[in-house]
Amino acid sequence: MEASYNILVIDDDAFMRDACHQALTRRRHTVTLAKSGREGLSLLEKWSFDLILLDFKMPGEDGLFVLAKIKDLDPEAMVVMITGYGSIETAVQAIKLGAFDFIAKPFTPEELLKLVNRVLRNRRLTIENLYLKQSLRQDAPCVDIISKSPAMEKVKEMLAMVAPTDSTVLLQGESGTGKGLVARQIHEMNRRRGHPFITVDCGSLVSTLLESELFGHVKGAFTGADATQYGKFEMAHGGTLFFDEISNISLEIQAKLLKTVEEKSLSKVGDHKVVKVDVRLISATNRELRKAVAERSFREDLFFRLNVVSIHLPPLREREGDIPLLVNHFLSRFSRKQGKPIECVSTNTMKALTEHSWPGNVRELENTVERLVVFARDKTITTHDLAYSNTVLSSVLTREPLRLEEMERLHIEKILQRTEGNKSQSARLLGIDRKTLRIKMKKHQIPANASA
Repeated sequence: MEASYNILVIDDDAFMRDACHQALTRRRHTVTLAKSGREGLSLLEKWSFDLILLDFKMPGEDGLFVLAKIKDLDPEAMVVMITGYGSIETAVQAIKLGAFDFIAKPFTPEELLKLVNRVLRNRRLTIENLYLKQSLRQDAPCVDIISKSPAMEKVKEMLAMVAPTDSTVLLQGESGTGKGLVARQIHEMNRRRGHPFITVDCGSLVSTLLESELFGHVKGAFTGADATQYGKFEMAHGGTLFFDEISNISLEIQAKLLKTVEEKSLSKVGDHKVVKVDVRLISATNRELRKAVAERSFREDLFFRLNVVSIHLPPLREREGDIPLLVNHFLSRFSRKQGKPIECVSTNTMKALTEHSWPGNVRELENTVERLVVFARDKTITTHDLAYSNTVLSSVLTREPLRLEEMERLHIEKILQRTEGNKSQSARLLGIDRKTLRIKMKKHQIPANASA
């Protein structure tokens, strides 16, 4: 899907204005027309445009004068000059004054669209480069939902119906159930997949910073605002904006978010100009938002705007049959990452993992498997590896007691880990001397530099 952009055409020629309007609206762009430089500047004081097509030769203020005024209003404005045939000197002068490019009359609709697409693509790349410099990009690869449980199969059926639409989605479920993964799946299954997928971590920033993160700010808007900054709404233009743990945002930001959602436009912090935005919203929360509404900590009108389609993700304890699938998936991934040729987990280990309650859900299981891979001593992960990684230790020991020698080895290694390899301190904590510790380390084949 091509994103739609807001374009201003400033030209005193009614035929030219109409021709530009027809060509651009056929590509779903929103086009505003101004018949003079004065009218165009008046519009620019109220609205922000992605692109301005500006005629050079107009009665009254000519194009170069208007271009200079535009750059005073918005130094980042993308301006394309419309010049007479062969007016190369004029075009060069315009580019020196800040125009991005020019197009000479007469031109065909196809030539206009080709240039407009190039300019808008450049604008998008400019925004993305700023976005990368601020380390905001979420470029994790999209991973399929791994499941065979009835509860998750129902979720996947809902996704197949909802994802192709532009409906707002609210994902609910405990922490670690994969709400971020599902949000990205929705984006990848939609025609917006070629445009940005931007995540807003609502719990990581205070309200004042979150406002700037969402809506952007202009230079001088507040102390430290040394340059104009795009907000995440503008960065996600044409794509998807994912609000993670949205229940954490303040009532003040909720009000501004509601206005943006309803009007599909915003104003940067410190600015009064209106910027139009086109994004799909997906929100996630581990709280019961209806309860938050009843407690007056979440706006009811915003809740209804976000809760067009609600999808509940079940906790891992309710999808026990998925645990072996997930274990093997994570095992394969982390084995490659760590460069260790681990093939499988033992039957008893898988039984222990399957029977654990997993209060941290899939995220906890993922972290556990990564630790198991790190500590694994062979191609098969055993309950000894499980015990050593300090995971579900008590449940494992009740079914498969460790031999006395193995317990001694584990205890020595744990003490060495705690003291970061300090042999004197380790021997003191173990109640033995350094010589005895060295003998036991040699017996259990514990490396002399062991500290983990």
